[in-house]
Amino acid sequence: MATFQKVKIKDYCEITSSKRIFADEYLISGVPFYRGKEISQKQRSSSEVSDLIYISREKFEEIKAKYGVPQKGDLLLTSVGTIGNPYLVKENEEFYFKDGNLTWFRNFQGIKSQWLYYWLLSPQGKLELNKCTIGSSQKAYTINLLYGLQIELPDIKTQTSIASVFSAYDELIENNEKRIKALEEMAQLLYTEWFVKFKFPGHEKVKMVESGTEYGMVPEGWEVKKLAKIANIVRGCSYSSEEIDDFVGDYYIVNLKSFNRGGGFRFDGAKYFSGSINDNQSLKTGDIVVAVTDMTNDRAVIARPARVPEIDGKITFSADVVKINSDVLPCSFIYQLFSSYRFTQTTKYKANGANVLHLKPVAILEFVTLVPEKQLLIKFDVLCSPVAGEIDKLLKQNQNLSKTRDLLIPQLVTGRRELK
Repeated sequence: MATFQKVKIKDYCEITSSKRIFADEYLISGVPFYRGKEISQKQRSSSEVSDLIYISREKFEEIKAKYGVPQKGDLLLTSVGTIGNPYLVKENEEFYFKDGNLTWFRNFQGIKSQWLYYWLLSPQGKLELNKCTIGSSQKAYTINLLYGLQIELPDIKTQTSIASVFSAYDELIENNEKRIKALEEMAQLLYTEWFVKFKFPGHEKVKMVESGTEYGMVPEGWEVKKLAKIANIVRGCSYSSEEIDDFVGDYYIVNLKSFNRGGGFRFDGAKYFSGSINDNQSLKTGDIVVAVTDMTNDRAVIARPARVPEIDGKITFSADVVKINSDVLPCSFIYQLFSSYRFTQTTKYKANGANVLHLKPVAILEFVTLVPEKQLLIKFDVLCSPVAGEIDKLLKQNQNLSKTRDLLIPQLVTGRRELK
């Protein structure tokens, strides 16, 4: 049986931060410069970092030579604002980061950084970190307080075994995310070829005619219409805090946290609603929903679509989200249309608000789209439906993997359960 010893983390690694980079040194290209926001995004998903800023290659190399930069196995911890999100630096990652926003753990001796990463994710880790905060309205960690951070540390062999188990889960999740991204890109490429470049099956035999619209020349038989003519929108339900729970309820409620940055569905924003809804506020697998509220500062969620995957039980959606219905366009086409550059760039800038963006549903319905010939839409749906089904399967796998991993973390890192 493994023995766990109470120690202070400062005795097993260096706890530090970065050198100051001033705002006038920020660039639009170069070496990535991460703040707490970007590290939180990377901790959540390896493919979900946006709104990046950079520093020059020369500045990066100067800092690297004098002070060092994050290396594989180093650990960063968000320390201001949204605090407590750890990130384990991967191989061949090249970046620098903002001082004060992030705390840097490096030069580990007698402790595996991978094990520490999972310990920081555990309830016990969160509890101990909470003892290292200052501030009331906005909590923060200081290096001096983190020097006092205490952990129950097992021997190196046990640490390595535990970290290997969780790393295997995370590798499976990351591989599935890459497969999902590849499938999404494949479907969007098909949409672009057929409905933007007009290289659909049999296009050589179709005459191009002037549409008299912003689309110019279009295939004969295709129409140009506002979405209002061929689709309708249903707004989600409002609710009180008493009607929402993280674990149980009458309905799984799709909300803003159900959207990836840039669009697509995510399970880790799961909420449950107990209350009454209108008949048209229910969802089923395959329905297309769109975010009409956004709290990101780069409009990464507003006007972005998500396809509802297979979810156990009844499903509804919040008032920050709208459902798109159409008897003319299949859901597969709607999803790719709403993921297209033309739609997102046209629609997202119609949202207004200072700290929180709001998009009026009428702004979506005002969008002018091409309506292809019916048989071509059917062919597109036949090709894309299996892709959507495969994405659903991968999303479900990741949900189950995450649940199992998260259940195991507090048991293994605290010694309540031993590896066999």
